[in-house]
Amino acid sequence: MRILIGNHIDPAIRPRTDMRAWTQRLGWFARPGDVLILCTEPDPAFLDYACSLTGTSASEITVLTAPPGRYGGMLLDPESLTDPAFLDQVRAALRPAGGPQAVGEIFALWPSAAVARFAAALGLADRMPGVAYFAQGGGEIGNNKANFRAIAAAAGVPTVPGEVCRSREEAVAATHRLLAQAEALVVQQAHNGAGVGNQILLAQDSTLATDHVGARHLHHLAPGPAGVPAYWQERWDWASADGRHPVVVAAFAPGAQAVYSEHYADDSGTCPTEQGRLHYVGRRLSHQTVPLQGADPLLHARLVDGGTRLAEAYRGLGYRGHLSADAITTPDGRVYFTEVNAQVSGSLHIYQVIAHRIVDTSARPARAVVEYHVPPTWHVPDADAFHQALADLDLTWNPTTRTGVIVSMPIAASPDGAQFVFCLAYDPTTGHEEPFARLDARFATRPAAAFDPADHVGIPVTAFSS
Repeated sequence: MRILIGNHIDPAIRPRTDMRAWTQRLGWFARPGDVLILCTEPDPAFLDYACSLTGTSASEITVLTAPPGRYGGMLLDPESLTDPAFLDQVRAALRPAGGPQAVGEIFALWPSAAVARFAAALGLADRMPGVAYFAQGGGEIGNNKANFRAIAAAAGVPTVPGEVCRSREEAVAATHRLLAQAEALVVQQAHNGAGVGNQILLAQDSTLATDHVGARHLHHLAPGPAGVPAYWQERWDWASADGRHPVVVAAFAPGAQAVYSEHYADDSGTCPTEQGRLHYVGRRLSHQTVPLQGADPLLHARLVDGGTRLAEAYRGLGYRGHLSADAITTPDGRVYFTEVNAQVSGSLHIYQVIAHRIVDTSARPARAVVEYHVPPTWHVPDADAFHQALADLDLTWNPTTRTGVIVSMPIAASPDGAQFVFCLAYDPTTGHEEPFARLDARFATRPAAAFDPADHVGIPVTAFSS
């Protein structure tokens, strides 16, 4: 048996709001006998749905809800894990299986020092891979984009020209140096994801295409020597999280595509687990596809090789578990790595469970999987409406043809429309665009021009209330 913890990045590193639905993807990893710890009671319909597809009955797992803590149960308060009464509750849940010693592994979505303390409090520190590293704040070290650039340089892995800046003055100087060799730059927060923490800096007269890029924010520099200092006067606090983290400034690569190589690190070494592609529309993460198809074999080999070298470097630091080496490929066939997500990424459930186990993308006839984020132009009122649309459009998951839609997370009803992700298994010879277009015709009721890429679109605080 295992203890699975549905946490997210520690709020002390990056503040989050409502993560109740997103962390319930933990259910995809559940096996008979496992204990799942969540910040809220799971959506029972979604848990039954996921378990029915993985072959694990919901009755075979135990779900515990951590104390609401400082965040009212909207995300898991790290300190709740070592609440004495909650630890007693965990021990009681383990007792029928033989107590804590029956636990084979502690698996957390985010490698928090709080999880290491939780493991130690139960006498199970040796069941959390990498516990010594994580107990000393390794989760922040391994997921910091500024640290990544130093580690990548040490590992001999290519990155786009760029610099790590720890003050506004350093950022101004770095921006001037990099603009001497690039028409545009990308500013990266040390901690953020899906392009939300990226801003593209364009010269005032630049006409570079940017809609396909993962950068929610866009800024045209004012002309003249004052443009760069004015930008950093306005945006340094945002980029550095009020001075708490360093900032990466790097050259923008026109026409680049986003790819990734996922790996697993344990005490014996590392191994690649999957490669995929990220697609951005309107600078928002729109969808990702696995396996990586249509890539030049040499490019694919460079991606896996660089990812392996990064995985080995992170393993050398003490990291254990799944990690994703993110990269871009340029039109001239180069591969540049951009960051490492040393955590359970948002891709793991797609390929490890849905693509590999349920769809079986290794079988014939060939199948591939794409996971879509519901576009801001859609209005899906609730789960019933979405599943009814799947039935009407002949897009419900069909295990015989190994095609159709698998919903990846709970669909929380909302007057403004639910925000969620869903997977579509498809025949790669015909593609996923046509099935998606049918859903788009059903639910796209808002004009795309009504949304700025920088706008936050998510689950309202009241979505789970009843």
